[in-house]
Amino acid sequence: MEFKDYYKILGVDKTATQDDIKKAYRKLAMKYHPDKNPGDKSAEEKFKEITEANEVLSDPEKRKKYDALGANWKNYQHTGRGFDDFFNQFGGKRRSGDGSTFEFSGDFRDFFGGFGGFSDFFESFFGGRSKSTEKDFGFGSQRSKSATIDVEADLNITLEEAFNGTERQINIDGKKLKIKINPGIKDGQKLRLKGMGRSKVSEGPKGDLYIKIHILNHPFYEIKDDDLYFNLDIDLYTAVLGGKENIKTLDGKRINLTIPSGTESEKILRLKELGMKRDDGSRGDLFIKIHITIPKDLTEEEKNLFKKLRDLRN
Repeated sequence: MEFKDYYKILGVDKTATQDDIKKAYRKLAMKYHPDKNPGDKSAEEKFKEITEANEVLSDPEKRKKYDALGANWKNYQHTGRGFDDFFNQFGGKRRSGDGSTFEFSGDFRDFFGGFGGFSDFFESFFGGRSKSTEKDFGFGSQRSKSATIDVEADLNITLEEAFNGTERQINIDGKKLKIKINPGIKDGQKLRLKGMGRSKVSEGPKGDLYIKIHILNHPFYEIKDDDLYFNLDIDLYTAVLGGKENIKTLDGKRINLTIPSGTESEKILRLKELGMKRDDGSRGDLFIKIHITIPKDLTEEEKNLFKKLRDLRN
């Protein structure tokens, strides 16, 4: 199995701040996003790779485990001790003798939406594989001290799936179940599957399975409550003179946004009822945050024109 250097993939140093990581991911995601590269398999693979790197480095706990693993990767790879021993050193849970703690191995290929799964490296290290556990889920935990045991598992979905709704098919004890995820589901929200947990006694009553939703980071949009925030880069000339910008919304529609002349950087434009869907049928708002890009590598003629403009303004 190949070690993945997530810092190298995003092009950042190991001392990079969370803001540095966010900016690097956004820049690369905009370049390789499937919407901008239809039918390009290499771009799709690159997008999956940078999304995986961001999923780890943007999460403080995952990043801590990853950093601890990095320098020791070859040692663990050749000693045959594997991830179980390493994971235990950092608070990972394994099944105890009395069966009080359960854990399920995750099939991230089912959970990653239309972009395919995370790599074997990610699944092995962060997916919590265990020889003695059942298949098809991430981490479980005991929720009851009675004969029944409630179990919790994580499910990753894209922001598009959270916006539009989706369906997933999972496998529990050899049974295939279809889960319906309604539009507007929140990050951290839990879905309950009654009687799909575990029991302390053979053939005894089972607890419930709780599936915790985790919405993956999006290269263009951020979500806050029911509102969406879109970071829009415009050039200096559009900011000064005004113009039109074309934006693709999460439901696949395109809108023409009017940029007023004299727009300043960090200005926020509000588009009513274009945010996330609510249970009552209404929607939050879409906020467009403007970022102005300054022209670089100017020719002497261009510099002289800017100087003339400066003199005119003075």
